[in-house]
Amino acid sequence: MNGDITRIHTGTPENLTERFATRAAQMKPSEIRSLFAVASRPDIVSLAGGMPNLSALPMEMMSNVVARLISENGAEALQYGSGQGHPKLREQICDVMALEGIRAHPDDVIVTTGSQQALDLISRIFIDPGDVILAEAPSYVGALGTFAQYEAQVVHVAMDNDGLIPDALREAITTTRAAGRHIKFLYLIPNYQNPMGVLLPADRRTEILEICRDAGIFVIEDNPYGLLGFDRPSPNAMRAQDSENVIYLGSFSKTIAPGFRVGWALVPQSLKEKIVIASESSILCPSNFSQLAISSYLSDQPWRDQIASFTQLYKVRRDAMLESLDQHFPASATWTRPKGGFYVWVTLPPEIDTKVMMPKAIVAKVAYVPGTAFYADGFGSWSMRLSYCYPEPERIRAGIKSLAGVVKQEMEIRGLD
Repeated sequence: MNGDITRIHTGTPENLTERFATRAAQMKPSEIRSLFAVASRPDIVSLAGGMPNLSALPMEMMSNVVARLISENGAEALQYGSGQGHPKLREQICDVMALEGIRAHPDDVIVTTGSQQALDLISRIFIDPGDVILAEAPSYVGALGTFAQYEAQVVHVAMDNDGLIPDALREAITTTRAAGRHIKFLYLIPNYQNPMGVLLPADRRTEILEICRDAGIFVIEDNPYGLLGFDRPSPNAMRAQDSENVIYLGSFSKTIAPGFRVGWALVPQSLKEKIVIASESSILCPSNFSQLAISSYLSDQPWRDQIASFTQLYKVRRDAMLESLDQHFPASATWTRPKGGFYVWVTLPPEIDTKVMMPKAIVAKVAYVPGTAFYADGFGSWSMRLSYCYPEPERIRAGIKSLAGVVKQEMEIRGLD
């Protein structure tokens, strides 16, 4: 025996896809992930990915937190933990949510591997093939991918610069039910929405909650950016108004660091057991090490000041992007002016296809995400999402100037002003 592995062939292999479950056909790569190989090149100004900028996070401080955790509590940190999440961290999560008006009990908090896992668990529990999910238009690409994998049909609800439009929600519910289709829940990001960057006002939050309660539809409130307002706090969370009909998703990826992969779901008591069982079946338990590292950070460090540092960093970058758009982009283009979060949504004349334009932008050393990534139905071809969270301000300015040149060239080809 020389240690070589002998491969046994039993004939011509069949097409492996024939063995897949039907839901596997819905598993498609995200347009954003597909961009990463190109956008991560050092010569490209990437306005594509929504990576938090960790330059404001003191690494020596975080190193000390982790070192102390291992030296003082390593046996617990490196062991299996509770499927629902560490009790102390769940208490601290309640303190974090209190900043947005939420009064919650730790027993109703379920710690997850990022809020994306929470979204997956909720989809697994609620969605049957063919069910309808209502979602903002445009909506978060990660949510759309999850809904597709569980074979749901997404019905988009129109937005404006103040977020989801209540009358459009009423119309979507009426039209969908008139067609005999079954709505499971409304999914939305009320604070500095991904991808538009808009903020849902308090009065609209109340109206949307009333609409969904009357219609018997759950609300999934995804809130990764709520503490990242630039000028004033965001309105109270929707969950603060309705503890029975709102499932709230939170994350430490934007306010501490994404590498820990710690998020959570705050759920009505009636749903907790099912979600914990679903979580245990997929990962057994969230990372005890990551949870205790986050818990130690929240216990020992000025985390509110750290969030303020992140907020200031992103505000400077937001300003650089908006100033550059004002200076370089054609008058026929429009864009949102976010008051927090990571993103600006740009709308071009409908003759411009931003997906087709992307190779020219890469040649010009700049990357973005085409608008079609944020729709389940291929809409949004004349839009794009620009992310200002990661590049330095001067890189943002250079990227916007280059992108403006590409846009103007496309407009000239099509005889547009």
